[in-house]
Amino acid sequence: MKYLVLVYFFIPLLVTAQSDFAKAEKLYQQGQIAESKIVFETILKENPNHLKTIEYLGDIEGKSKNWNSTIFYYEQLKKLKPTEANYYYKYGGALGMKAKESNKFIALRMIGDIKSSFEKAIQLNPKHIDARWALIELYLQLPAIIGGSESKAMRYSNELLKISPVDGYLSRGYIAEYSGRYSEAEKQYKAAIEVGKSKNCYQKLSDLYKNKMKQPEKAKLVLQEFERKKG
Repeated sequence: MKYLVLVYFFIPLLVTAQSDFAKAEKLYQQGQIAESKIVFETILKENPNHLKTIEYLGDIEGKSKNWNSTIFYYEQLKKLKPTEANYYYKYGGALGMKAKESNKFIALRMIGDIKSSFEKAIQLNPKHIDARWALIELYLQLPAIIGGSESKAMRYSNELLKISPVDGYLSRGYIAEYSGRYSEAEKQYKAAIEVGKSKNCYQKLSDLYKNKMKQPEKAKLVLQEFERKKG
């Protein structure tokens, strides 16, 4: 009888929690971010280890560029579930955004944690695409004196080519474009189009023509080709 009483006590609480989470999630998806935050925070008070609630709150703080709060929530996720690659990726990303907006001395101290977070994401999920993109960006932007290196960026681009050919070609194009090798970037973006055929691939080539190679007519033709093939 004692256990039956407990079941009747906890079932309504569970149903309420599920209902509140669904409500908060729907508000978030509808773009009512502030309203969803209030509900998520209420849920977290009742269930402080609810992973999805913590993740949503981290995402919400990230949208508002409140990097310290974002980092706090993602760090909680890592502690609660240290085997989840995406939590390390999100944590590294939040650290990176904070570093970008901090002074050079603070940013320098954060680089090691940023890199190790992305590397941990890859260790936990060897097919993690976004973490590799993040490392490519990091190694391209860092000065050589503190570890920046195009060859290191290419290492992750080569890994992407094996995991996801379209991301591999896009990342090679991005690296070439970043380094001012526009003809090489054009070649890689065309290879990405052949493999991926997505609007993003066409857009990258179009943007290269328009913004870097100063060929606006070619840029238009690329997007027109996408619309024609889509139809």
